[in-house]
Amino acid sequence: MQEFLVEITTRVPEGTPAEEVDRRRAAEAVRTRELAAAGRLARLWRPVGEPRSIGVWRAADETELRAEVLGSLPMWPWMTAVVTALEPHPNDPGAEARS
Repeated sequence: MQEFLVEITTRVPEGTPAEEVDRRRAAEAVRTRELAAAGRLARLWRPVGEPRSIGVWRAADETELRAEVLGSLPMWPWMTAVVTALEPHPNDPGAEARS
């Protein structure tokens, strides 16, 4: 599987009932754990004070990533994503730990 750096910004549409937001957030937490267990989500961060997340995600290609992985997130309709395909760097200090 290929790895992708994904920056996601979530904007809840104005007028969305709080109950809908709460329901989707709870479902999002469950789905994120499922994707991590399946090896599709490797790491996830939230920059301090910002309404976005940055993560390392895995999929066969960007089409699969957007349609089947990110697209399975309950809040996906409210998200915008910047996707950057990654490849191993020869000087990656973490490469030896994964070998």
